[in-house]
Amino acid sequence: MRLLIAWCSVEYEGRLGARLPPALRLVMLKSDGSIAVHCDAKAYKPLNWMSPPCTIREEEGAITAVTAGGERLTIELHEVVHDHTVDLGDDPGLAKDGVETELQQLIAARVQALRADLRLVRREYPTDIGPVDLLCRDGDGRAVVVEVKRVGEIAGVEQLLRYQQRLDGDSSLAPTLGMLVATRIKPQARVFAESRGVECVEVDLQELRTGAPVDPRLF
Repeated sequence: MRLLIAWCSVEYEGRLGARLPPALRLVMLKSDGSIAVHCDAKAYKPLNWMSPPCTIREEEGAITAVTAGGERLTIELHEVVHDHTVDLGDDPGLAKDGVETELQQLIAARVQALRADLRLVRREYPTDIGPVDLLCRDGDGRAVVVEVKRVGEIAGVEQLLRYQQRLDGDSSLAPTLGMLVATRIKPQARVFAESRGVECVEVDLQELRTGAPVDPRLF
């Protein structure tokens, strides 16, 4: 990972145009090809970013990231204050808590509780950024990527979208459908998920445990 602190201005050209005026910011460049621009606020959310896969080019005084679809993020470096690169190595990934692990196991055994036409292809389907909780097929044969959380938040939706982006590179799976499953899904996460075409399903853990008929709540 490369951490760059610099006075910079940022311009995004794509579905919409956006520009950040000159200010001191943190630019993060990761080995997966992603780039993100942060300020000293907004918690983990960057001011602007580009997700992989994208092509990053660096020239005198500027860094440019371009996607295959033609989106472009240009960071103009006015003054570099700090530039440091560190190899973080392979990350073991997020360890799920007991509830998430149990939910995943119970749902894998009863994927029809989410939707009647689903069938399980594989649990913990591998990708280069971590395993997909459940990979399923629906009644039309479409691949459905299922992310299981105890509580559905925006970070879970973003994680699911990254998995979909990876699997959409496989012609035997593309285009994938996304499904976020949790015992409770926060309103902001639901709105974000729906805007990206992700289906949200709330389930009752106790019903799954007892084998009672599950009434999934769809949004």
